[in-house]
Amino acid sequence: MAAIRSFELFLLDIPFKHSFKHAAASRKTSSSIFLKCTVESGDGADSPGVHYGYGECLPRSYVTGETRDGAFKLLQDTLLPALLGMEFDSLSQLIPFLSECNGKAPVDWLDPETPQTAAWAAVDLALLDGFGRAFAEPVKLTNNALPADNIRYSAVLSAEKGWKAVKMALVYRLYGFRQAKLKVEKRDAVEAAGFCRKLLGSKFDIRVDANMAWEIDEAVEVMQELAKFGIRSFEQPTAADDIGGLARLVNETGLEVMVDESLNDAESLEKLIEQEACTSVNVRISKCGGLVAAFNRCKRAIEAGMIIQVGAQVGETSLLSSAQLILLAAVPEVRYAEGCFGLYLLHEDPVSPLKQFGYGGSLPPMPAGPGFGIEVDEGMLRRYSRKTVEVK
Repeated sequence: MAAIRSFELFLLDIPFKHSFKHAAASRKTSSSIFLKCTVESGDGADSPGVHYGYGECLPRSYVTGETRDGAFKLLQDTLLPALLGMEFDSLSQLIPFLSECNGKAPVDWLDPETPQTAAWAAVDLALLDGFGRAFAEPVKLTNNALPADNIRYSAVLSAEKGWKAVKMALVYRLYGFRQAKLKVEKRDAVEAAGFCRKLLGSKFDIRVDANMAWEIDEAVEVMQELAKFGIRSFEQPTAADDIGGLARLVNETGLEVMVDESLNDAESLEKLIEQEACTSVNVRISKCGGLVAAFNRCKRAIEAGMIIQVGAQVGETSLLSSAQLILLAAVPEVRYAEGCFGLYLLHEDPVSPLKQFGYGGSLPPMPAGPGFGIEVDEGMLRRYSRKTVEVK
């Protein structure tokens, strides 16, 4: 038996090596939350003593409706106090609890209509890591030990213009990538896509992410123009809540319509399926309520015949990257993967071992050890923290 004894929250701003821009935001820091969970196990446990698990989330108001300060307060005042003292006998008991929560707090703790999936993602990860360490068990969702052989990380090109954009595209090409996602803004999307195609070549699999930049009629026209460059997949072309408009794009264009900001919880996915409003989904652990809920979103989308992209929030550390690798191992049907940027983007990463893609987008080694198999440099966390709070 092991029980939750305390938590500590960190409001983090880890600087980027270069800014990252798209139609919905421009960022220079991680703008994230870290959560430390203290778990105490008794003499009968596999690893008696005090253990520390860590979680991470990157709240984005345009994705889940949560600001970072709001998610921090929700964790501090509501979610973490309710978790204090909770006991589990094993990871096999914890995972069903998290699966039943399905990316949100139990309904008797919090109104399920309250935006919370980013905050709950930090809880999900911290509990998995902490209790995994307490029971000396690695976190696994299935019996698959490794991701499918064909899974590679995609290049991601921000909406920056000029020499900076040229340099980044050429670096990705020389580094052996064969897939790229191009972030586009409301204007100049056709020009940007044509330029990108010239730089990357005809064999590159290019897809576009508009981050809700276009109106419906505009999206129909631009998508058809971009299809002339061999682009078939379009991520979140229109407003997240315009489900009818997305369904129209599916019907009228015959192209792949991927949702991102439209999807976070189970209810949003069911609505998309019911209205046939997309052909593809971008599942990100931090927006979907954690690793277990993200796995549930993938399974349901696959049942509905959808294409799966496992994505990442800009600024994730190797903690979320480790969790993502576990998700990739559990979902062999993934077509696209984004993440594991590590020190390519972050000035420093407080989590080791570093999880960073290799040549051609090759995946780093799978996590090894109890929990997520990670170590966290708390000195670095405190150096980049704007605020810390204990809950006990």
